[in-house]
Amino acid sequence: MKRVLITGQNSYVGNSFKQWINEHHSSSIQIDSISVRDDSWNNIQFSTYDTVLHVAGIAHVPSNDNMKALYEDVNTKLPYNIAEKAKREGVKQFIFMSSMIVFGNGDINNRLIDEYTSPKPIDVYGESKLNAEKLLNQLEDSNFHLAIMRPPMVYGPNSKGNFPMLLKFANKVPFFPSYSNERSMIFIDNLTECLTQIILTEFSGVVHPQNPQYMNTKDIIKWIRDCQNKPTLSVHFVNPLITLGIKKSKTLQKIFGDFAYNQKLSKLPFEYQIVDSQESIRQVVEKTYE
Repeated sequence: MKRVLITGQNSYVGNSFKQWINEHHSSSIQIDSISVRDDSWNNIQFSTYDTVLHVAGIAHVPSNDNMKALYEDVNTKLPYNIAEKAKREGVKQFIFMSSMIVFGNGDINNRLIDEYTSPKPIDVYGESKLNAEKLLNQLEDSNFHLAIMRPPMVYGPNSKGNFPMLLKFANKVPFFPSYSNERSMIFIDNLTECLTQIILTEFSGVVHPQNPQYMNTKDIIKWIRDCQNKPTLSVHFVNPLITLGIKKSKTLQKIFGDFAYNQKLSKLPFEYQIVDSQESIRQVVEKTYE
């Protein structure tokens, strides 16, 4: 039985992971979770835990220079301080939830991120995550294993961020550009199973998890509407405008741009890609509108 402490009680990933363990791996892993919003976590004994999973952080707030100090405190200093305490008290493994954003927000000239791609954050959020990774690497040794997770967009029932907006858009608009793109994304069940196997195998290293297939925005819209028996009109004439505008518009880049890991980078010595992309959309729609 592995004992795991989740630091961060209100995290979508953390709560989903706890539910996943309770439903699928309760005989192998025991979960506790704590809030780290104040300093009370310093009074909790970590010595009884095998793994600390750190999912606390800020992401969905304005990422500008005015917020730099807050990002540094919460996303950089806090995980390091927690990891330092974990190591000091004999915890064997620390898992840090970083982000694909350490590579920027997409580069149309170099679509696939592989083992040769260097992190290059373009905002304070990405910088805060990368700086935390660098600090945490200083703590790793033969007795303290570090796993750094760099997931792409995480989605699932009741997820946060941009995916719920896609759901709402797909429900209201019966047409969408036929423009093709490739993006790495990860369904919450695939991510939580990946975390499960990292803990059970005591894995260490940098992990770039994703679904077994790339996601295409036009396909996501169509799949959402298909699940509700709604036809989708594919529009072709706007594609040239998207091709021109994507180089200048951050909004178009987010919707239609390419931002993906090479699939080889996401292969791990265990299976975690248990739900394919189309089936994951069906499950999200079913659970969202049941």
